[in-house]
Amino acid sequence: MIHPKSTIKGRGAQQNTHNRFFELSYEMRDDFLEFCHKEGELSDNNKTQYLNVFPKTIVNKVTSPDVGMAYSMNMYQGCEHGCIYCYARNSHEFWGYSAGLDFERKILVKKDAPNLLEAHLKKKSWKAQTIVMSGNTDCYQPAEHQFEITRQCLAVFLKYKHPVSIITKNALILRDLDLLKALAEDKLISVNVSITSLSEDTRRILEPRTATIKRRLQVVKELSEQGIPVNVMLAPIIPSINSHEILPMAKAVSEAGALSIGHTIVRLNGAIGEIFSDWIKKAMPDKADKVLRQIEDCHGGTLNESRYGVRMRGEGQIAQQINDLVKLARLKYFNNKVMPVLNTKLHEPFKNGQMKLF
Repeated sequence: MIHPKSTIKGRGAQQNTHNRFFELSYEMRDDFLEFCHKEGELSDNNKTQYLNVFPKTIVNKVTSPDVGMAYSMNMYQGCEHGCIYCYARNSHEFWGYSAGLDFERKILVKKDAPNLLEAHLKKKSWKAQTIVMSGNTDCYQPAEHQFEITRQCLAVFLKYKHPVSIITKNALILRDLDLLKALAEDKLISVNVSITSLSEDTRRILEPRTATIKRRLQVVKELSEQGIPVNVMLAPIIPSINSHEILPMAKAVSEAGALSIGHTIVRLNGAIGEIFSDWIKKAMPDKADKVLRQIEDCHGGTLNESRYGVRMRGEGQIAQQINDLVKLARLKYFNNKVMPVLNTKLHEPFKNGQMKLF
């Protein structure tokens, strides 16, 4: 386990990796750390910053063929949840920051997202298709407590009778149960809850600022009881960390009311390979090499996997065992359950905010 005095408290990444788009790099030197120690000063205050950004659009077309969504939107860039494996870390480099600690501590806030969304839904050329909130970073991360941008966007979807899907691992979603229930009445909403372990010890080191597993299972249960369809993402599956929990997790989420499960096998592209390797050698030094070698075994001998059709499911014996376990879990716990298709037929008459009479 992680030694608390050797880590940055409440964070997943333990360093700021070099931004590959920058010529210069930032380094925390040992002599500076020694000076801070002797002077009794903090070398890093470890505080989160919220920075306003002003994009021109908010809805993104997803061109990747194996992601499972056509359009997405993100109210925030960067994510304070701090999940060590997060594929979105690399996108922070496009904004001029590091994929490491900056991703967790410099959160970019798009306050105009509701207005941008409304303008998009009113376009004459737009034909309703499900838009996924949190295609990159969690729309219910801690920043949402303060800014409530996700709630405002849900109100826009409801106003224009437009289908929306949500991906989250935060219990804050229950705050918006009134809007979710109203959307569910017209089959305009589905929710994907991410659950990666049933162990709080594992959750705390993998995802330091996320909701507890107990709370996430409660989210699945409460949403399901209110008629809101829930899929659970058992993602990512990491060999020798949570791969042994596939069947217990599937059983628990099915009993809580989930209608389906999805999964991916962890892949560590770009800067994430360095961030994850540094983290696991501090968090789990006794099994670090084993886990890294097994991840490589799932991706043709490398931590980095970008091949469409292979990158999400992996290849090789370990990947096959994981994929077979998920198939077995579906047969055992979800045999008679189906996620409904969202309604795309109501939106057109509401483009002007009201029903057309003729």
